[in-house]
Amino acid sequence: MPSAAAKANILLVDDLPEKLLTYETILEELGENLISARSGAEALRHVLKADFAVILLDVQMPGMDGFETAQLIRRRKQSAHTPIIFLTAYADELQTAQGYATGGVDYLATPAAPEILRAKVRVFVELFRMRQQVAQQVEDRAERAAAEESARRSSFLSEASRALASSLDFEATLSTLAHLAVPQLADYSLVSLADQHGGIERTVAAWTWSDPSTGAASPPLGHECRLQAWLADIVTRALTSNKMQLHLSLKVPAPAACPDGTSNGDSNSQGALVDSVVVLPLMARTKMLGALTIARMPSSRRYSHGELALAKELSERAAIALDNVLLVRDIQQADRHRNEFLAMLAHELRNPLAPLRNAAEVLRLQGSNRPEFTWAQDVITRQVTHMVRLVDDLLDVSRITRGKIRLELKQENAADIVASAVETARPLIVARKHVLTTTLPEDLLWVNVDATRLAQVLSNLLTNAAKYTPDGGRLSLVVQREGDQAVFRVRDSGEGIPREMLSHIFDLFTQVDQSLARSQGGLGIGLTLVRRLVEMHGGSVQASSEGPGQGSEFVVRLPAQALPRPEAVPTGTKPAATTSWGGPCRILVVDDNVDAADSLAAILQLNGHTVQMAHDGLAALDRVRAHKPDAVLLDIGLPGLSGLEVAQRLRAQEENKGLTLIAVSGYAQEEDFNRSRRAGFDHHFVKPVDIGLLLRSLPCPAAREGAECR
Repeated sequence: MPSAAAKANILLVDDLPEKLLTYETILEELGENLISARSGAEALRHVLKADFAVILLDVQMPGMDGFETAQLIRRRKQSAHTPIIFLTAYADELQTAQGYATGGVDYLATPAAPEILRAKVRVFVELFRMRQQVAQQVEDRAERAAAEESARRSSFLSEASRALASSLDFEATLSTLAHLAVPQLADYSLVSLADQHGGIERTVAAWTWSDPSTGAASPPLGHECRLQAWLADIVTRALTSNKMQLHLSLKVPAPAACPDGTSNGDSNSQGALVDSVVVLPLMARTKMLGALTIARMPSSRRYSHGELALAKELSERAAIALDNVLLVRDIQQADRHRNEFLAMLAHELRNPLAPLRNAAEVLRLQGSNRPEFTWAQDVITRQVTHMVRLVDDLLDVSRITRGKIRLELKQENAADIVASAVETARPLIVARKHVLTTTLPEDLLWVNVDATRLAQVLSNLLTNAAKYTPDGGRLSLVVQREGDQAVFRVRDSGEGIPREMLSHIFDLFTQVDQSLARSQGGLGIGLTLVRRLVEMHGGSVQASSEGPGQGSEFVVRLPAQALPRPEAVPTGTKPAATTSWGGPCRILVVDDNVDAADSLAAILQLNGHTVQMAHDGLAALDRVRAHKPDAVLLDIGLPGLSGLEVAQRLRAQEENKGLTLIAVSGYAQEEDFNRSRRAGFDHHFVKPVDIGLLLRSLPCPAAREGAECR
């Protein structure tokens, strides 16, 4: 017996209950669902609710007879082909013909033989089941095909998204997009970029076929081509209308492979033909970026609705990817321009600072006791030092952003670094009449750091504390070990930090003092530099404050070292550094900034040296030939011949091999130092020059003869 779920419905229609009972008894052994109706109207209601394998329909019924009922059943699409067996006690040829005319499949006289009735009904039930099985198979195949297509589509789009996101290089993304559509969606794929006027700027192409005339393999993918006029027109329409362009049965030549970067542009080309062309705009954030063109050869299948939908979704993802790449490119360009601007700004600022510092040094060397001279010298020195610090901070932030700073890590005693930082910040602390308390651990605390950079971090924090604390305030620097960390705490009794500013205090150009007065000055880059340098050391820095007027605390945490390496421990007394020189030198100062040259020459002369000057590269070469100096202090950015070219020419001459060449320049990038080294300079000092370091770099005549300088 069939299961309940597999039973077929059989409709029995007769106005006499005894006949219905007879039919049910005869058909009961079939094991199907037998449904009875005592009128045509009731039968129609059942037909509306369910599908039937066969309907047994009495002809003679009051009201609506069997023929009328059959006609109404046939009018309904779902039951139009349901088998109907007419049953009647009055059978004649006319009625039989009418029964077949109304769609009956058989016409039986009653009472019908049970075996015959069961056999006929069984046949239609089996046919019904066969039709159901076939329909189910078709449905299963359709569902399976739809599921497979959905999986292929999802896989394709997932792979496309991954490929498009795999690189932030613009050219690589264009080439990737051209590849993606081939061969799943196209034999031929183009990515055209829009220019600012809505036209075509350039196009990247990809193929999948071979040249039919030569049999050569597919051309290289990703090179550039010019579009033929017919295709350029279609692409331009897509760019200007922001609508997909679909063209079928074109039978036009495809652009040539153009391995040299050009197409033949000939509409009569004998190359492969293009049949179907789809052009999809690439738009993101209301900006038209370009268009994706996909095309198929005549031998390929036509584009289906599903493929067009897939291509449209690909174009939407591609537009987002291209937009992201363009945004990254714009950011990188802006970052590069910013760094170039900062480098040039630093150079231009250093040039006027050099004669100012030199002038202050001249005042000091003159040894005047007049108070106004001392005051002027102190003011100039302080302000120049402040300006140099600002310029250095700007360049340091730029270098860190570009990854140009390289730490020279060594195991250092934290106390030595603290002493250096305090010494750097002391002038401002003293000027503001602050009291600084320094607390060091009882035991030596060793850290693996770049001592100069960590001292810069701590001096920045001390200077910041001094600036934002009213005169006569209290500052403290506490150093201690906490577990495996070296902790540096800089605390002040100053203005404090508003709670809403704490989360942004280390951001670039952030200022706590946002009033128009800006009495503390600064560019808001010192704390940014602190955080980035600390993080480069593998540490962290945090700021805390109870609010305005409650002071603030900055805590730097760095990994502490258990024991220093043997080479880090001093084993004896260091020899004293030799700072003397063996006698006056003949020096040539070369700088196109006359004030810078004059002031530096004055300092050197006050220190006992003989000085000549030149203001361009050619004049410098003449002075060297004429006066045979011991050293040349040479600016890099000279008119005519640059300082680098002058150095290279001097080094190329045998008589100048022992000449000391010192670059004195406003250029202070790492590549500037490398260029000066390659050009033959012995030293490279950045303006404004530390006079003490400069004097110690000068040669003495005795050293030129092979003796030791004293």
